[in-house]
Amino acid sequence: MGHATVSKTVRVIVVNTDEEAAAELRALLLSVDGVKIVAEVDEPFLLAQALNQFPAEVLLLHLDPNPAAMMAAAAPLIGAHKEQLAAIAMTENRDAELVVQAMRAGMREFLWKPFPREQLAEVLHRIGRETPSTGRGAGRLIPVVGCCGGVGVTFVAINLAVELAQLDGWVDGDGRPKVAVVDLDFRYGQVAMFLDTQPTYTIAELCETPEHIEPQMLDRVMVKHASGVHVLAHPNDLEQAERISAANCAGVLATLLEHYDFVITDGPVRFDPSARAVFDMTDMYLLVLQLLVPPVRNADRLLHELRRAGYNLDKLHLVCNRLGREAAFLEPADVETTLSRKISWALPDDWRTASTAINVGSPLLECAPKSKLRAAFAHMAREIANRSMDPSAAGKAKAAGESQKKSLLSILGG
Repeated sequence: MGHATVSKTVRVIVVNTDEEAAAELRALLLSVDGVKIVAEVDEPFLLAQALNQFPAEVLLLHLDPNPAAMMAAAAPLIGAHKEQLAAIAMTENRDAELVVQAMRAGMREFLWKPFPREQLAEVLHRIGRETPSTGRGAGRLIPVVGCCGGVGVTFVAINLAVELAQLDGWVDGDGRPKVAVVDLDFRYGQVAMFLDTQPTYTIAELCETPEHIEPQMLDRVMVKHASGVHVLAHPNDLEQAERISAANCAGVLATLLEHYDFVITDGPVRFDPSARAVFDMTDMYLLVLQLLVPPVRNADRLLHELRRAGYNLDKLHLVCNRLGREAAFLEPADVETTLSRKISWALPDDWRTASTAINVGSPLLECAPKSKLRAAFAHMAREIANRSMDPSAAGKAKAAGESQKKSLLSILGG
């Protein structure tokens, strides 16, 4: 499937009661670069809550299989929010009265099925152009996901977040980017421990009222690390963890994206509704593996599931951890052939440095600033930041930083 691009981030709330159409509709939207699905609503009565909780530019209504009932439920809400977001309807129903009802309610576009990819991309592009910029609110969400336990996901997440927070001359704003790292392993997460922080509040507090997270509350809950990274820890007990729903998780992340340039998540750890909510909003997935058979097999399974569910795999990047002659069973080429994609970044095997950093609760920036491992993270952060910029800004940043940029070969080879 080809991919169109919108001029800036366009956030979409999807209303769809047809489970069989969900994957195709998701794939259609996420094939347009710059589009984020901030909420998928499968019951019309939940739409009012979603509109209050999630900032968005577009409301996409899949009217089938019952267009009349969907329009009756949505029409008052479309009218009430037509100044803030553009409503788009999709249906195979050609009833002229339905179109008239939709336009009277304030519907911006009415599209006919089968799902019209090029036409929808053009509409989203136009909305992106016409929507006034609101400054912050277009943060980049980057989940770091493991193929199995022990591949180093938490270590990658926190060190990537720290290196992103060190980038000077951030072109999307003044000075360095504002970075948050979020622990999505609600039961056994270790982000706070890896950074030797003692959080008083956690993501559980933000999930109590995700539709009304005030800036003061966010400031109180986020732990400020000396590196510049802000940490959102996992719940203090398992009972709190069990109460966090997919909607809670999505609401918290949507709020963070309003306040941070980068939101790095450790996880999700399972492909469940919360994970799907995260992947809807994702700008880039980092899939961490090692050159061993179990993580490669699991990576292949996850890629299959993401593809089947309609997610844009162009956003997925492989990160090979612990690359070194003494630490591998497979060769990188074997992995790339099996998974039919290139390894985007490789981190050298340096167990002594990594284990020291973990045991003392410090990022590599603090405990091993001149190590090759830290240099590899800094290299990865620069490349991710450049990919996250709009094309013109990325070109300027590349030109300005070309003299400082190290190749991956030089980092790994000395």
